[in-house]
Formats: sequence, structure tokens, C-alpha cells
Amino acid sequence: MLHRRLLSAVVAAAGLAGLLGPASAQTVDSFPSKPITLVVPFQPGVTADLLFRGIAEAASTHLGQPVIIDNKPGGSATLGPATMASNAKPDGYTIGQIAIPVFRVPYMQKATFDPVKDFTYIIHLGGYTLGSVVKADGPFKTWKDVIEFAKANPGKFTYATIGPATTNSIAMELMARQSGVQFTHIPTKGGGESIAQILGGHIMMMVESPAWAPMVASGEFRLLMVLNGERSKKWPDTPTLKELGYTYEFDSPFGLAGPKGMDPAIVKKLHDAFKKAYDEPKVAELFERFDFTRRYMNTADYQAFVPKLAAEEKAALEKLGLAKKD
Repeated sequence: MLHRRLLSAVVAAAGLAGLLGPASAQTVDSFPSKPITLVVPFQPGVTADLLFRGIAEAASTHLGQPVIIDNKPGGSATLGPATMASNAKPDGYTIGQIAIPVFRVPYMQKATFDPVKDFTYIIHLGGYTLGSVVKADGPFKTWKDVIEFAKANPGKFTYATIGPATTNSIAMELMARQSGVQFTHIPTKGGGESIAQILGGHIMMMVESPAWAPMVASGEFRLLMVLNGERSKKWPDTPTLKELGYTYEFDSPFGLAGPKGMDPAIVKKLHDAFKKAYDEPKVAELFERFDFTRRYMNTADYQAFVPKLAAEEKAALEKLGLAKKD
């Protein structure tokens, strides 16, 4: 009698497993069966938000479900990813833009997430065009002029970014160290304030994404360099950091990720849909219009890139004395 009961239990368990197996497969096969939320860690209306709205719209057609933007600014662009890592199910229905502060903030202060371990990286998409501008009628015609001035006047060359932990500020401080000079950083609230400060002669240089583009086009500002690895198509005569002799390049890379533990089959579906969106001419035009660089990596390459990026950010912060103390 006991033998029969055990046999019945085994058969029932086997039947349940058989039911669960196809159900799980069916869930993957039918993905997505409802709208997908894409968390953008910036305010509505900024260029990153506008770019991702275009990407989301294009990806929706390939996924067969709407991709809905959820703006979660805050925490230097880490609030959205941190919330996703803590609260979202790894079912593919919540994904988010991963911006460079995700790889920087946890090494500067206590954070609720690990940039390498707590996300499933899906697809890398691009980066920002970052440049340094000065008044066109000022004394600095080339980057060499800046370095010569800084050597002759320690600490008197001033530049503006939106904060000491930004890519722009870290790039400038690393350049200063490599050139053996000292710059003075003046944080501002953003592009508009920085532009006004330069026009008024209060700050010598602005280092930022192209809020300065209209001023360069009008001839009021001079673009001395771009921080990216390659020259910009819009400003092909402007040298890069490496062309000026530095060992760095910066473009604040970004991509898409979800919470850790996502099914590889669902990751592939998301990757393929967003890659098709990335390749669409209307999306490529958005990258160009808003001065983003295009830098695609597939899932495997992105996942291999992440630990290297995190290590580079940690090393840079330690070099500048900005890393948290363990």
C-alpha cells in the first residue's frame, strides 16, 4: 500500500514537472505578451529622453508590444537603475538605460547595487559627444595655448562642468595630471549657466555635451577638442584627446539592461528587437541630431565590456582621490 502511494506521488510529481516545463517554455515563446517599461534615468525632454523615446517607438514595432518610457531622474542618473535592480522582476518587462554614473557612484559612496553583478546587460548603444569650448575672441586658440597658460599661471585656468563626479570633470583632472598642470573647476547648474559664465568672461572653458553647438556655429565659441575616441562628423577639424597626446578617451557609454537573473532567451528577443530599432534610419538620425555617438555591442560583448568599464572608473576615481574609503 505504501509502495503504491509512493509510486503515485512520483507519477504526480513527474506529471507536474511536465506541465511546468512547457509552461515555462511557453512564457518565453510568447514574450512579450504585455507592454514593456523602459526606465530612463533623466528628466523628460532632455536629449537622452528624446533619443530613447525614438528607440522605444521603433523597438515596439519589432516586439509587437508598446515600450513605455518611465522617467526616473535622480541620484546622478542612478536612481532609476537602482530601483530596477531592487524591485523589478527579471522577466524582461522592466529594462532601463544604464548611464556611466552607474559604474562610478558605487565606488564613490555607499550604494544599493553592484554595477557588475546586479544587472543583466542586453545591448550597448552609444555614448555622448563631449567637447571643450572657449570664447572665440579669447586668448586660447588651441589646446596648447591652454596648457601653456596653466603652466605659467598655476590654478588660474578655470573650467565649468555640472559637477565634480562627471565624466567631463574627471577627464579634465586626468589631463591636468598628465600635463603637469593645475586647473580650477567651477561647477554650474548646467549648459545655460556655463554659457553665460563664459560669455561674461567669468569662466575660461566649458566642458560639456553640445549645449554649446549653436555658439560654435555662430562663431562666438571655439571648440578646442572632443573627448571622444574618434573625431566628430559635425566638427571634423577638431582633434580628439588622443590626438593631443593623452592616453584617455571619454564618451560616457550607455546601453540597456534589466535586473539580474533574466532568461537568456528573453534577453535575445530584447537584444534583437532593439538592434533592429538601432539600425533604422530614423533612429540613426536621432543619434546624429542630438550628437550621440553610435557604438553598438551585442549582449556577449557588452557583458564582457562591463567589468572592464567598472574597473577603469574605479581606478580613475582612486587616482583623483574621489573613491570612497573601504
